[in-house]
Parts: sequence; C-alpha cells; structure tokens
Amino acid sequence: MKRIIILLILLSAITSTIMAQQKIVQTAGRQQLGEFAPEFAHLNDDILFGEVWSRNDLLSLRDRSLVTITSLISQGITDSSLTFHLQEAKKNGITRTEAAEIITHIAFYAGWPKAWAAFRLAKDVWNDDIKGDDAKAAFQREMIFPIGEPNSAYAKYFSGNSWLAPISTEQIPFFNVTFEPGCRNNWHIHKAVKGGGQMLVGVAGRGWYQEEGKPAVEILPGTVIHIPANVKHWHGATKDSWFAHLAFEVPGSESENVWLEPVTDEEYNKL
Repeated sequence: MKRIIILLILLSAITSTIMAQQKIVQTAGRQQLGEFAPEFAHLNDDILFGEVWSRNDLLSLRDRSLVTITSLISQGITDSSLTFHLQEAKKNGITRTEAAEIITHIAFYAGWPKAWAAFRLAKDVWNDDIKGDDAKAAFQREMIFPIGEPNSAYAKYFSGNSWLAPISTEQIPFFNVTFEPGCRNNWHIHKAVKGGGQMLVGVAGRGWYQEEGKPAVEILPGTVIHIPANVKHWHGATKDSWFAHLAFEVPGSESENVWLEPVTDEEYNKL
C-alpha cells in the first residue's frame, strides 16, 4: 500500500510537470478591450497570462489557481472573474472536495459572507460532479462508502472513468474503487517475491474479475476475490452497471504493481 501511495505522489508530480510545460494563451483582453484599451489588453494577455501564469517552473498551474481564487475571494470579488478562475482551477486539477475545503478555510480569515458568495459560484462550476439525479449520484446512494475523487493518477491504466476513495490509512490501508458502466482496468500483475497479491470485496453494482486463461468471475456486493501474486488479471464493471469494490493490498516482499495492455473490446464484449 505504501508503494501505491508513493506511485500516486509520483504520478501527481508527473502531472504537475506536464502542466508546468504548458504556456497559457489568453485572448480575452484583446477580444473585450483591444480597441478601447490595447495596452491593458496586452498586459492582461501577454504579460499576466502569457508570462506570469506560464512561469510554471516556479509555481504549478494548480498552485497559481489556488493563490488566485484565494486572493479574489478574500477581496470579496465574486463576479465573472472569480467564475473564470474557479473554472480554471477545476481544469488545473482542484477537485470539488478540495474547492469546498479551500473556501471553508478562507471563510475564517476573509469573512463568512464572502465564503457564502464564493460557494454559490463554486457549486455551479463543479455542478457536473454533484447533480442529485444523475447515474453517479444514484449509485452513491446505493452504498455506504464514498465514491471519492476522479482516479486521475491511474486514468491511463483504465478504459473508461473510475473514482478512488481512501477508506482507511491505519493498520490495513484500503480504497474504494468505483467504475462507470463498461470501465475496466488494464491487465496487470501484483508481483512479489514472497507474499503479496490483492483482495477485492464487492461493494455495489456488478463487475467482472478475470485471470489470464480462465473464465471471468462475476463480482456482486459481498463477493470476495483473492488475487495471488504474480498472476495476470483485470477487473472492472459490467457493460450495463456501475460497480464498486474495496481493494486491499496484501503485504509482500519486493512487491510491485506492473501494468500491461488494455482489455480489448473484443475480449470484454464476449462476457
């Protein structure tokens, strides 16, 4: 489990590095004020965004979004400029949960009314994540464990969207992993010299587990899957159902998770 946490940190760092290589292109100044205030438009588009926001070797885009929305909310600026920067913060990786915590923290220093005004805008920006009647929200109501946040650190190893929620970091750390219909992870192996492997416990919905060369096994709420070390396998949702399972990493010596090729549509559609 420590290796998983380390991998998450490393992948987050890689994501930040990729973001650091981006150069921000802004045209709002010229579009809205180009003829009336061309110098202001130049400073806004070319200097503020083109240079300052693009200096991501010093601060990541995520960090700059955090600083910017904190500054605007603290000043009581809750107009379209805050909406824009909240939208950029979402693009730059700040999650709904983090946004709520950031604004709550700001409230104690900048003032309660300012936080209320900011929450009104933030709810609209992250509205897609919290709609009460969509399939994801309906699935959340089926299970006791949270869906968590988008599983962005491992997204390249999944076909479809998945979410990750740390349930415990004490004694036996484990996660709740949620898959949208049709989502599955790549073939992979939990390698270990001694011990190791993984255990899955179905939480809600219907899913599949398959070892290489064997028939797929259906996972329902309460189903327990014991995955030996050094066995190639995959797991995920059925085509027509959301799915969630708890994932427990079994301690082992010299253990590592090796990701392999995706499960093809042909393989998956045979189930």
